[in-house]
Amino acid sequence: MSIITTRDGTEIYYKDWGSGQPIIFSHGWPLNADSWESQMIFLASKGYRVIAHDRRGHGRSSQPWDGNEMNTYADDLAELIETLDLKNAVLFGFSTGGGEVARYIGRHGTKRVAKAGLISAVPPLMLKTDVNPGGLPREVFDGIREGSLADRSQLYKDIASGPFYGYNRPGAKPSQGVIDAFWMQGMMAGHKSAYDCIKAFSETDFTKDLKKFDIPTLVLHGDDDQIVPIGAAGLASAKLIAEAKLVIYPGAPHGLADTHKEQLNADLLAFLRS
Repeated sequence: MSIITTRDGTEIYYKDWGSGQPIIFSHGWPLNADSWESQMIFLASKGYRVIAHDRRGHGRSSQPWDGNEMNTYADDLAELIETLDLKNAVLFGFSTGGGEVARYIGRHGTKRVAKAGLISAVPPLMLKTDVNPGGLPREVFDGIREGSLADRSQLYKDIASGPFYGYNRPGAKPSQGVIDAFWMQGMMAGHKSAYDCIKAFSETDFTKDLKKFDIPTLVLHGDDDQIVPIGAAGLASAKLIAEAKLVIYPGAPHGLADTHKEQLNADLLAFLRS
């Protein structure tokens, strides 16, 4: 397997396909690099080098007790980019991965980055606060934590078969294959790592990070996202990023990289070529 070892000894798995301008994909919770495969195989076939890593504690990477928070996630991404000596790269982050991309730019800048994309992403802040009234109440995330401790296998099945892909909407046609893939990826994550990541994706404020973006950025979100509501996420991020291009998918759920993969692939390619 392709692995780098970070400064604290954590092994980060990554896949690296094709050749050309490098594109790095950061995945959502509690998934891993496999969640990006539809986009990776498409863009690699169009002449790009596509790279996706399993975040620490997830997938095939090692499961350290510590470091399951955004600063370390971003630093791990920086070590991957520096180890592979990637330049003129494009960063795409889905959901929690969008937070990872934002914090990477906030901490490490854009010297090696040409463009970025936030897809169904958690920035600027998911948690409802006095200054972020459009966020979700803490009770929502406490419920996810409780479900994780009680029976995380069932929690992942419930999320995948319901709100994540919009399969709980009238007329939806659930794919058992997609549900099974979500569950399998979730169960590959370390229990402690996935539990800690709930706090990381829900409570981290990326406002200052987004204001440091100085590259063309795609902000793409479904307006029926039941996991990361568009109002406090995509719409708010697009206002904070100076060079943001906002694309809204009417009726699309959170997991649009699967439910709308052909449309997303075409939009990502158009953004890369723009």
